[in-house]
Amino acid sequence: MAQKKAKILVVDDEKEITDILEAFLSNAGHTVVAENSAVMGLERARTFKPDMVFLDIMMPQMDGYEICNELKKEPATENIPVIFLTGKDTADDQGRGFKSGGDMFIKKPFVCERLLEIVNIVLLSFTKV
Repeated sequence: MAQKKAKILVVDDEKEITDILEAFLSNAGHTVVAENSAVMGLERARTFKPDMVFLDIMMPQMDGYEICNELKKEPATENIPVIFLTGKDTADDQGRGFKSGGDMFIKKPFVCERLLEIVNIVLLSFTKV
């Protein structure tokens, strides 16, 4: 069976993280757009209409919970799966992530190959790519 390809948005204020994910996921055949600003990430989600979003929690201006809340409020973006990719790891952080509408919670540092498995799981479980 051929692997599905996705439009993926990565929002993280650490350019090194977005560069790594953009390169790795693009090499796997996905279309990837990265933003290092929370505000620009939210705007890009509205215009790019990704199949999924990788979202950091700790960012200036707006945190990931706020971005996720905004995405889930809007009809055009409410069904986009949000995968939190963060250094925060307490049960409280995870609970806030799920309450804000997040679908998965991945702790940094991460293994790129594991993220690719998660992309495939999300594509099979959540999207109609």
